[in-house]
Amino acid sequence: MTLTINECAEGSQFSILVQPRSSKNQIVGLQEQRLKVKLTSPPVDGQANQLCIKFLAKAINIRASALSIVSGQTSRKKTIRVEGLTPDELQSRLSPLIPI
Repeated sequence: MTLTINECAEGSQFSILVQPRSSKNQIVGLQEQRLKVKLTSPPVDGQANQLCIKFLAKAINIRASALSIVSGQTSRKKTIRVEGLTPDELQSRLSPLIPI
């Protein structure tokens, strides 16, 4: 299974599945063509969303302001937009982070 990354006007978009209240922040693999991400923060007052953006930005070595949640603000299933990276560039940064 591979992660689906789509091109958009500002850069690229991909989907994630968030599991809040985990023991540590980590990318654990793929589920339903979504990147599965575990986060320590609870899903309260947008805390998990903020941590999600910060964690992903650090993981793919890009500034946090280049990432945004375009859908799924209150859902575990989210779509993330990454400005300034093509789908191929984003794939090359994410691939090494995904456990087999």
